[in-house]
Amino acid sequence: MISNQQSLNLSPFIAIYDIVVPKDNMLRQINELVDFSFVLDELQDKYCLDNGRNAVPPVRMFKYLLLKSIFDLSDVDVVERSKYGMSFKYFLDMAPEEDVINPSSLTKFRKLRLKDVNLLDMLIQKTVEIALEKELIKSSSIIVDATHTRARFNQKSPQEFLMDKSKLLRKAVYQIDEDMKGKFPPKPTSDEVIDIIDYCQKVVQVVEYEEALCEYPKVKEKLNHLNEIVMDHQENLKASNDPDARMGHKTANSSFFGYKTHLAMSEERIITAAVITTGEKSDGKYLQPLFEKSHKTGMKIDTLIGDTAYSQKDNIQFANLNDIKLVSTLHPIITHGSRKAEDEFEFNKDAGMYICKAGHMAIRKARIGKKNTNNSQSHTYFFDIQKCKVCPFKEGCYKEGAKSKTYSVTIKSPEHTEQKTFQDSDYFKVKTKERYKIEAKNSELKHRHGYDVAISSGLLGMEMQGAMTIFAVNLKRIMTLLKETK
Repeated sequence: MISNQQSLNLSPFIAIYDIVVPKDNMLRQINELVDFSFVLDELQDKYCLDNGRNAVPPVRMFKYLLLKSIFDLSDVDVVERSKYGMSFKYFLDMAPEEDVINPSSLTKFRKLRLKDVNLLDMLIQKTVEIALEKELIKSSSIIVDATHTRARFNQKSPQEFLMDKSKLLRKAVYQIDEDMKGKFPPKPTSDEVIDIIDYCQKVVQVVEYEEALCEYPKVKEKLNHLNEIVMDHQENLKASNDPDARMGHKTANSSFFGYKTHLAMSEERIITAAVITTGEKSDGKYLQPLFEKSHKTGMKIDTLIGDTAYSQKDNIQFANLNDIKLVSTLHPIITHGSRKAEDEFEFNKDAGMYICKAGHMAIRKARIGKKNTNNSQSHTYFFDIQKCKVCPFKEGCYKEGAKSKTYSVTIKSPEHTEQKTFQDSDYFKVKTKERYKIEAKNSELKHRHGYDVAISSGLLGMEMQGAMTIFAVNLKRIMTLLKETK
């Protein structure tokens, strides 16, 4: 049950915050910047208003998740920090002497209260509204790109992943006390997930028994991470290898197993839209959804800036139809020419190859046709015929008995001729220099906020992680811009 009215904090110690949480503290500034009542408005129908035990305020639960994203903490660690961190307690609207929640409440909040909420669009919308209200966004351009996030279990089996995490914990312990080597249980001899989970639980118990060791931050963090991973495996044992994650390609020789976040960002480095997909999706096809989502936030857009992945024919047509300048360098092999509607091959701009519906990448390509003739040239992509023979999607794609499987795209089109002319203009050359900003933003997401690896399994969990992380980085950017305007 939640109350329709916000409770007043009448603690006799509330004045402590004025002393220990300075005005320039980031969390104090966020509290003053954002009216978090929108969270209550969005979630109140997820609670009963007149029955049951009083629930922890939804706004406070939401803020716990925000703190996790800002400081890249586990559930256990963010609750632990809120026990003694006065800036955390102030941000959470807690009295200095108030007890904290049980970390398991955060899991329930994510699964029961947030699962049907369009959290990603809602939080981005809120930050862009704040930025526009403060007149921080003055540009009319958005920069688009995609960044990848490796699945929590990566390309390794759940067994390998668990053993790696237990190894990191043991290593942290040995750096403090080498005598602990004799206290850990023997490593499992079988490859069964249940046996390895049992082993990891015993490792955790050994470390937890040594209370002095648990006080070391580097041990405590790895202990909490292993604990969370073991719990996630126990709850989702059959799906612990993340069934939603897919193989994506960064180059012809490198790949990743996980998800993609397709981003749009203003020139002021505020993210205006995001679409989260599985890892095999191509970048270029999400230009239009990113534009439409950015436009709904109130952004006025006359220019789209992206790399060569966005110079597809349909994107150029979309830009022309909406009187928008598309600053995306042409590449012949990205054109779609006479491509058939039923074809389901996607171009990967990093690898420079097409990928079929099954996720297999072409093994080589060849240029077909003569230059300087009236006939269009095409690129023909050759796929591994041995994989095609046993592919579950071969019906309608591979002809039984064929000695090769190819896919061709034409190079020339009127749209690309016009785009080539625009590509040579001074405006194009100036705007294309803005693209580095989104690459820096991707780096910030990954290296400062833990966005390089998913913190849970499944696409829904990835969307929640993306929503909170983007909300956090947008708020930080807004505060930076506000300081610069003073």
